[in-house]
Amino acid sequence: MLRADQRLVLLQHGGLADLSGKTGLAMLRYRRGPIVAVVDPAHAGRSLAEVTGIERPVPVVASLAAALPFEPEVAVVGLAPSGGRLAPEVRADLAAALAAGLSVASGLHSRVGDDPDLAPLRRDPAWIWDLRREPPALAVASGRAAGLPCRRLLAVGTDMAVGKMSACLELAAAAGRQGVEARFVGTGQAGILISGSGVALDAVRVDYAAGAVEAAVLEAGAGLGSGGLLLVEGQGSLAHPGSSATLPLLRGSQPTHLLLVHRAGQRHLKGLPHLPIPPLEELIAAVEALAALGRPDGLRPRVRAVALNTAHLDAGRALAAVAETAATTGLACADPVRQGAEALLEAVLG
Repeated sequence: MLRADQRLVLLQHGGLADLSGKTGLAMLRYRRGPIVAVVDPAHAGRSLAEVTGIERPVPVVASLAAALPFEPEVAVVGLAPSGGRLAPEVRADLAAALAAGLSVASGLHSRVGDDPDLAPLRRDPAWIWDLRREPPALAVASGRAAGLPCRRLLAVGTDMAVGKMSACLELAAAAGRQGVEARFVGTGQAGILISGSGVALDAVRVDYAAGAVEAAVLEAGAGLGSGGLLLVEGQGSLAHPGSSATLPLLRGSQPTHLLLVHRAGQRHLKGLPHLPIPPLEELIAAVEALAALGRPDGLRPRVRAVALNTAHLDAGRALAAVAETAATTGLACADPVRQGAEALLEAVLG
């Protein structure tokens, strides 16, 4: 629903320097289309690069009203707060956006289109896209994605929010530079907003989750030949007791290749110090074993490389962490955001 050429304003209230704003931060980093303003009262007037490290010339303003002179067409909620609910200040700016004739895109559990106060403010031809909805006509997965001729890479993480989407998008960019046709399947709100399509996996009933992934992969992979690469955004982690996302992604996408994504030096799940992350070699063996089950083609997919998130390390420590992880796992390793994804792509295509 969101076209690549539409002019966006991101509602980031407090999220420019916080993990709650990861959706908008990902769009600022990876969306190719125009983003004309960011609303974040806490950082209004400051340089985006100063606050986030993202070198993109987008003004940071205090309110939706202050963003209107930049002529946005769509207001996008760039936040992913705990519980997925609209804060009062975000509601106020969404109301202002709708009243001004803007369309709205949101990936929160609180649906703008169902809100009795916000929905009536929409003015034709503007639209409201609540992307976190279960797709229609769902079916149980049957392994049909295995019949696609293209390579299918699924990113799997050692924890939540370690950079699975970023790794896939960096691989897609590296593939494009090398003339390899690559397509991205978004499975979370940021990935869907960046690519314009996909499936919001956490909005799908568990019985149909693998089928929803299968349908999205079949749609994205249509016409992609054996030389092409389909990159499926990972969600959650097999190591996390609160996550059920990895298994339907494995079943639905029928991957031919796997990419492990890990935050350098992380020993336990974020916020759960009593739950250690298993050694990478053990996690790799577990995900490979699971990926070999439930397949009509008999393939045993392998983890081909490790994408290492080193954003919290200085340059020297980052290089050391990459080298250590490569030595420990025996796999190609790089931080795709910091170092580029060419080495990872070579391991996948080789």
